[in-house]
Amino acid sequence: MPPKTALIPLATLPKMSAIRPEKVKFMLLATDMQRAVRFYKNVFGLDEIFVSEFWSELSFGNAIIAFHGGHDGSLNPTGLSLQFEDVFDVMDLIEKAGGKILDLPMQREGEPILLGRYRDPEGNEGFITQYVG
Repeated sequence: MPPKTALIPLATLPKMSAIRPEKVKFMLLATDMQRAVRFYKNVFGLDEIFVSEFWSELSFGNAIIAFHGGHDGSLNPTGLSLQFEDVFDVMDLIEKAGGKILDLPMQREGEPILLGRYRDPEGNEGFITQYVG
């Protein structure tokens, strides 16, 4: 039988210094890198940092969306959430650029946002929101 692991109380652990990351990147998958980059630049206005066949990075302020190439196109639910002044305006752009609206934006009880879901042409699924107070 494997040995039992004892839990060590946090108070007894030595103090450690945190090491802060240089950047935080949110990674999506891409089957066709040029199509993925074009979609996020044209629909969401992201700025190009670096683009190659297998790895690309786009930014909005300090936020970085990275794309990893070689995806098989299968559905990829993500936690990516993008907030807009008018979420209904962006729905039209998503569809015109080859994406799909999965759930129309709506407000759920107790939440100060309209929340919808989309799928990009690569199969990545994300959220589109609008703050309504």
